[in-house]
Amino acid sequence: MGYEYILVEKKESVGLITLNRPKALNALCAGLIDDLGRALDDMEADDDIGAVVLTGSEKAFAAGADIKEMSEKDFMDVYLQDFITKGWERITTCRKPIIAAVAGYALGGGCEVAMMCDFIIAGENAKFGQPEITIGTIPGSGGTQRLTRFVGKSKAMEMCLTGRLMDAEEAERSGLVSRIVPNDELLSDALKTAQQIAGLSRPIVLMAKECVNRSYETTLSEGVRYERRVFHSTFATEDQKEGMAAFAEKRQPKWKNR
Repeated sequence: MGYEYILVEKKESVGLITLNRPKALNALCAGLIDDLGRALDDMEADDDIGAVVLTGSEKAFAAGADIKEMSEKDFMDVYLQDFITKGWERITTCRKPIIAAVAGYALGGGCEVAMMCDFIIAGENAKFGQPEITIGTIPGSGGTQRLTRFVGKSKAMEMCLTGRLMDAEEAERSGLVSRIVPNDELLSDALKTAQQIAGLSRPIVLMAKECVNRSYETTLSEGVRYERRVFHSTFATEDQKEGMAAFAEKRQPKWKNR
């Protein structure tokens, strides 16, 4: 089955997903979310893919959820449908690393989707925001929670209460994005980074991602204990033996992904 609202490619060991609703600035309609979920399912099942890049256009990563699609819904509609839940969290359950390559607007649901990814590389023209307050509602897919964890309460509160947008430089200073690159280098940089990750030991990459994510869900002492147990478990892998042997022998490791 094909995709209506996204473009899907395989670049060596990297899966590339491009949001593709240009006339709507990649607004996140139900069909797009369904397409995205199916693409991620396929990439998770593909042993040749070790990492994923999610991007949009130079003008907009995603300008938010589709307002036309939700404007006529009432409380019982959204409550009984569990609106902006089904499918929206698929990114957060993907075990393989996902990099958001963001140019242009990442607003509302678009900002939330970017924050669900493992890290964000931003183009120089990127703008982030949770402007839902200006249309009489609030973020509904983690905006008040993830943004606060990334940039702190004061900045997140101001953005959610005023709808103010954050440019790429402020986003980098605040810890929302890992780094900024020129717009014309954004996709190539993200793909290069994803390929670097995909070229490492698959199980060790998954363990590292799991440990970092654990830090947001537990106390420091419990997180360190969890990390240490996972660290110990790496010594049961063939790749730990190969990696350390290669280091000692001054050669490149040959990963078995086991």
